Amino acid sequence: MTRKRAIVFSGGRLHEEDLQQIHPDDFIIGADKGALFLIEHGVTPHVSVGDFDSISPEEQAQVRSASQRMIACDPVLKDLTDTELALEIAMDEHADHVLMLGVTGTRMDHTLANIQILVRAMQHHIRCAIMDAHNYIELTGSTLEIQPMGYTYTSLIPLTAEVTGIELEGFMYPLHNATLKMGQSRGVSNKLTATKGTISIRSGLLLVIQSKD
Repeated sequence: MTRKRAIVFSGGRLHEEDLQQIHPDDFIIGADKGALFLIEHGVTPHVSVGDFDSISPEEQAQVRSASQRMIACDPVLKDLTDTELALEIAMDEHADHVLMLGVTGTRMDHTLANIQILVRAMQHHIRCAIMDAHNYIELTGSTLEIQPMGYTYTSLIPLTAEVTGIELEGFMYPLHNATLKMGQSRGVSNKLTATKGTISIRSGLLLVIQSKD
């Protein structure tokens, strides 16, 4: 089966530079205000989805006319956030890689909920990442390869009570058969020193955050 990547533009912080992440074969999903962002910058979403409560009726009409397909839902009756709805569409399209932009911002509740969406993607065997101007966030329950992407630091944050059997290769501070527990900061601010790094774990779920100031 051909590998397929979906890219989600959600309603958080977005910049023109984010448009450079679009590849020619990407399946493009605009979630709520993210759809308007795409259209205002000349990009046609394959699907626009959400309750669209953050844009005006006139802007909603613009999104409807400029999208290949639009899925609007009631802001009160829906059970999923706009970003999770976008992930559902990516899964329906059989994407095996999802990049999510505009899913971080001033609303910490939304940011944390979107980070936890990475768990849902992993359960469906989809490699999913969150990217903003300062961070690239992934989740692993097994092995993850880290490529240099211009970020200064790589931090390891447990998403379960503990993560065991951690092995790091290619980093300034290697780990061997290590355990990280929630509430510990031991895994913060490591640095990649090789052409690539490898992170593997035996049990648990580990957030891997590449970041820069």
